[in-house]
Amino acid sequence: MKFFLSIASIAAYVAVFLSLVACSNDKSMAGIEIGNPSLAEIDTVGKDTTAKDTSVKDTTTKDSIIKDTTVKDTSGKDTSFKKQPALPLVAEFSVDYSETTRKALAKESEKDEAVLLDSFSLVLTQLRSFSSYYYTTVSVDPIAGLQLWPYENKPDETLEISFIQGSSVKDHFKDIDLQEEGYLKEMGVSFSPNESAAIYGRAKVGDKYVPFVYSLSNFQSFMLRYHYSQIDTAGGKANLSVIFRVKTFIKDIDFSTAEIDKDKTIRIDAKNNADLWKKLNDQFVPSFQSLRYDYTSAEGDSISDYVMDIWEGIAAKPKENTIINGNFQSPFTTDWILMNQFSGKADTTVIIEKGSKERIMQVNVTEGGSHSYSVQLIQENVALIAGLRYQCVFTIWSSEEGQITARIGSYNTYETIGFQEHVQVQTTGHSVAITFIPEVSDPFARFELNLGGSERTFWIKEVQVLRIE
Repeated sequence: MKFFLSIASIAAYVAVFLSLVACSNDKSMAGIEIGNPSLAEIDTVGKDTTAKDTSVKDTTTKDSIIKDTTVKDTSGKDTSFKKQPALPLVAEFSVDYSETTRKALAKESEKDEAVLLDSFSLVLTQLRSFSSYYYTTVSVDPIAGLQLWPYENKPDETLEISFIQGSSVKDHFKDIDLQEEGYLKEMGVSFSPNESAAIYGRAKVGDKYVPFVYSLSNFQSFMLRYHYSQIDTAGGKANLSVIFRVKTFIKDIDFSTAEIDKDKTIRIDAKNNADLWKKLNDQFVPSFQSLRYDYTSAEGDSISDYVMDIWEGIAAKPKENTIINGNFQSPFTTDWILMNQFSGKADTTVIIEKGSKERIMQVNVTEGGSHSYSVQLIQENVALIAGLRYQCVFTIWSSEEGQITARIGSYNTYETIGFQEHVQVQTTGHSVAITFIPEVSDPFARFELNLGGSERTFWIKEVQVLRIE
């Protein structure tokens, strides 16, 4: 799942804070054990929530655990928050004539293209980020996202974007710093038709090109939502490429059947070549190849959907693990998050299992807090497809027997979308397997182990969420 694993490319720039956060008091969500980012107790010092691969320790009560002899830096660390390098945003807009692939480089038109675009512009109206937050300095509705542009002092600012000329926007976004915006999930780019509200081009009919005008009157506005892995962070900046893919737009379209008017132009709108117009309307917004999109039609209807070839490239294939670094072999970036809240306190260490040499996550809960979710080990961005069967598997044991809660839920609504199971943990390692079918598709589901409530030490290994059909 190489496309999905590019999380590290952007996560390295995302600054992570921690303040103590609360569980929802919404009665409709009673019994759902979550960490809902609203204030509980305020910790004014930002701390890193990333689970740490620190010095390797020996647990003398466990014969199966040995010390890793690799030299480690065990000197005291400054855990106070340090300002990360700024991550400015640059957006580029273009047309591409290549075959439809997720990693295709932009290709200019050739003489034998079935369709050539001559004029295509839109009005850029808004830029939003959709992120998860584990600190209290920002109050954001995670469903609506955070508006990055236009800025508050120019709320009505818009930009006309020419896709044919290849517009690049840098100066207008110079005050955006993505490293301040939480754990980035998606970037939302909103457009409306410009004054002409049409795409002008030429379609090859026989051995000649015939001019055409495709009306954009079906669309009041639309938002393209790009997955974080579609954003290039090379060179210390976030490069968002908004590319209109012509071959996706005209897939299975036969212009030879279109009526040509008296001025030898193919007009494609609600009155002229209406069937062709409807087909192109269905393919217009997905041709930008974002993860998903929302648009408002001329009649005021709201339509939302995924771009399937992009979504299928992000979601796990059959028998593939959608958990990143579930065996704790790789250095940590933001794959695993340790959450302390409601008087819970814990730290993490990776240790080596004797014999197998497997790496094990040790979570030492020094203060249990008042709830099981007072201490949470979390991984976000677990991509799940509604209606398919998955199995969550992990091995766990603890210094004292007791119950924990395992759960997969939504990062922005905090509702359970996969499962919520109470697991009885023993003092010897045992495998837990939970089969479930997600109720909704979610590219950013959150796997969590709620480990709070009492003081004890946990050992966890081989965490998997497998698509089994």
